[in-house]
Amino acid sequence: MNNSFKWPQIAAFRLTRHHLAEQNQANLTTVCQNVCGMQAQLMAAAEMQLWARRHDLTRADIHSALWKSRALVKTSLMRQTLHLIPAVDFSIYISALKRSRVEALRRIMSRFGIIPKEADAMTKSIVEALRAGPMTQPEIMEQIIPKVGKKLRKYIELAWSIQVFRLALVEGLICYGPEQDKKATFIRVDQWLPKRRAVDEREAKEILLRRYLRTYGPATLQDFSKWAGMPMPEARAVWQSLEKELVEVNIEDKKMWLLREDFRRLANSDLDGQILRFLPHFDPYLLGHADKNHLVDADYYKRVYRNQGWISPVVLLNGRVVGTWSYTRRGKQLSLEIEPFEKFSKTIHAGIEEEAASLGDFLETSWGIKFNKP
Repeated sequence: MNNSFKWPQIAAFRLTRHHLAEQNQANLTTVCQNVCGMQAQLMAAAEMQLWARRHDLTRADIHSALWKSRALVKTSLMRQTLHLIPAVDFSIYISALKRSRVEALRRIMSRFGIIPKEADAMTKSIVEALRAGPMTQPEIMEQIIPKVGKKLRKYIELAWSIQVFRLALVEGLICYGPEQDKKATFIRVDQWLPKRRAVDEREAKEILLRRYLRTYGPATLQDFSKWAGMPMPEARAVWQSLEKELVEVNIEDKKMWLLREDFRRLANSDLDGQILRFLPHFDPYLLGHADKNHLVDADYYKRVYRNQGWISPVVLLNGRVVGTWSYTRRGKQLSLEIEPFEKFSKTIHAGIEEEAASLGDFLETSWGIKFNKP
């Protein structure tokens, strides 16, 4: 069995699994499930991440899935960042990620002299405050501050406001609810989502690793640990529990691992023509691996992966970043600006204009485009 592969094969495999090679094939929930969630620190970016994989989607489709059918749910998950995931997977993600995230939060709170019993009391107060339905952060704070002690009040004063709600989010007791006057709300999970079978921690972690490898594989233990925001000892334990399901592959002298069941699919993967996509801020395709050399040349790295964790929107060609893009929107006019890393061919120009037209349709605007010099 030949276990050696080239990066174009890896790109073809990953692009397909990310729903970037073929579009309009899977429904919105399946796309979100296969990619292991859309990062939603910026909600507009999360919507565009879905558009990048389903150009026929509308923003109304996404809003309906989140706030009407509740097929999707928004909450804090990998790397303590907001994600959209299928509601049916909620208990899997919560159970898989809960241990290390709770421990990290308790360490932070202990610096303020807050013991677990007091932290749990604050969480209980938050859940109780939400009994009547969704509320904004200030509304909840107004209700809980009179009920907590001095140490917790000091913590609330000094911590970022989201930190106050983090424990309840991490434990899966609350999630994000529909906006009120353009302000985010929280809502109790037991009131918002259908009751689902609890998934024990080990099973949840194994499911999460399998799903990660199906879309981001081949990958390394370090990749999985960084992507999940899971400490290495914890990530190693789940990795070792699945060793019999994994196969080692060599990618231009770099050792990585893949689910054994995906080996033949990888071996038969091939880039069929040009695959060009606009990826928005924080797209999951750009966040799956610790080493980014397969995505972007070192000379352009800082133009994509910027300071303070900010990730630029990029022009992706056959799985590699060939430029960045930005946009401004004034009313019904979308102005796009392209920053190529190298001179683009006429074919690439045409592909970019097709993406721009589709994005304009998605945002329901007319559009204009400017290409800067490399």
